[in-house]
Amino acid sequence: MKEKLKEYLVQNLDFLPPELIVLIVSAMPIVELRGGLPLAYIHYDFSLVKSFVLSVIGNLLPLIPLLLLFQPISKWLMRFGLYRKMYDWLYNRTLKKSNSIEKYGAIGLMLFTALPLPTTGAYSACVAASIFLIRMRYAFISIALGVVIAAIIVSFGMFSISIL
Repeated sequence: MKEKLKEYLVQNLDFLPPELIVLIVSAMPIVELRGGLPLAYIHYDFSLVKSFVLSVIGNLLPLIPLLLLFQPISKWLMRFGLYRKMYDWLYNRTLKKSNSIEKYGAIGLMLFTALPLPTTGAYSACVAASIFLIRMRYAFISIALGVVIAAIIVSFGMFSISIL
């Protein structure tokens, strides 16, 4: 699904500069920098540094709005049954994957974000920060550091593959 979404965005946004496409792809839920960084490095043939910087910036763009607005908007939407079901599913899934967040707080949030695995990116971390009531300042710093660590891991993986 992530590959299809990335392909769709690249094909339908081809009128935009490649740098902007990488920012948009990196800011998308699910895809995040795990899709944006390889897109920049492999598809657009950007340098590893440029790919790294663009994908990290793109992944950080939605953080503040998510951290600020998730809780108030969710509270308002809870009166709708469909949203309540979706929220309960998201809440339970986040709880299952976030033992480290509950145990270590902001440090656990950083580690949760840093693992470049499905459903452990910045979006999930923002939900977890909201669920565990981590203050916005600490949540932002933790998630941002986690995003940078994830980008380092993805970059190292891509660089390792490219020299083989």
